[in-house]
Amino acid sequence: MDRYRVITVARQYGSGGGPIACGLARRLGWELLDQALIARIAKQANVPRRVCEQLDESVDGWLYRLTKLAFGRGGLERVANFERLANMDVFDSEAMAALTRKLIEEAAALGNCVIVGRGAQCVLRGRPDVFHVFVYAPVDFRVERVRQELGPERATPEMVRESDRERAAYVKHLYGCEWCDPTLYEAMFSATLGDETVVDSV
Repeated sequence: MDRYRVITVARQYGSGGGPIACGLARRLGWELLDQALIARIAKQANVPRRVCEQLDESVDGWLYRLTKLAFGRGGLERVANFERLANMDVFDSEAMAALTRKLIEEAAALGNCVIVGRGAQCVLRGRPDVFHVFVYAPVDFRVERVRQELGPERATPEMVRESDRERAAYVKHLYGCEWCDPTLYEAMFSATLGDETVVDSV
């Protein structure tokens, strides 16, 4: 791992990619950017954290996007420079995604960090100092893990699959990539191996 300064961890919902990323960061003594990334976004955008959590890894609905386009409301390129964020009249999924990308790029420039989700494997694609990981698991395994961690009300196959669809749509919409495309990653691990085994393998 000496040549790598950044690890990105994409994950199927309920696979345990977050805890695995946490284990990697702890093992390496690196910064973990998961919820900490949300906190940074909220601070820079000057919006409540709960708003960022609601917009995290999501895509605005087609009707909203059509309305915004019709009224000339921005586009990703308009908000790439976030010194102008204070002048925007709305903080939506598009603005959230642009700021997320900016902060991912800044974190990668500093190095020594593990970045969870948010299309980081696409933002940093092709960089020789970044190692991209994808964590997956069977649906029944993930449902059980969600049940244990978040409770039975969120532990259904339908919710697990819907979360996967949302993450795939986010990556496809913003970067034109297929979320599960193995060519995006240096390694893909089944969470059924166990968190520690995956951390050791990376």
